[in-house]
Amino acid sequence: MSDPETLKVYAAQAQTYADLTDGAVASDPMLTAFIASLPARAHVLDIGCGPGTSARVIAAAEHTVTALDPVPEMVALSGQHPGVTARIGGFEDITESRKYNAIWANFSLLHAPRSDMPRTLAAFHRALIAPGILHIALKLGTGEKRDAIGRLYTYYTEAELRGLLTQQGFSVTDHATGRDKGLDGTYADWIALRADG
Repeated sequence: MSDPETLKVYAAQAQTYADLTDGAVASDPMLTAFIASLPARAHVLDIGCGPGTSARVIAAAEHTVTALDPVPEMVALSGQHPGVTARIGGFEDITESRKYNAIWANFSLLHAPRSDMPRTLAAFHRALIAPGILHIALKLGTGEKRDAIGRLYTYYTEAELRGLLTQQGFSVTDHATGRDKGLDGTYADWIALRADG
């Protein structure tokens, strides 16, 4: 994510975002299923970790968590959680090969330009220890636009996202859809896919 306006919003609202997500994450069925699918003592990359609410739950399940976010204020919050190694970084910083058992990309790639998605998914596939697990969640729709508080979003259809994953060697194993209220106070439809790679 390199859009300056989006980064500025998250920097200014880091604690508000942490408060918004903190209560919901412990009972998130997608996160629960993701953790249940992990091998014992897995190494998980939480990319676009935000305040580390998901990373905290994954670490509490006795997994090693590396958490990356391009916003220093988010990294500071994420790094406060026991068992979470947090550092500043974005999608372009995933250069490892066969390092992680799983990647949690929960509502983070929706801020990346559409043109970057194939390269990013290829980097994810390369970074996973086969058979690795990828969780990806995005907002449903088409095109790109800014929300009411200035964040830039790239929207995907389910068919488009499945096609992109397949092209990079992933096999989709589960999916979920829903509608929730975000940081900007509006409701939006979303899709989450779990894939083996």
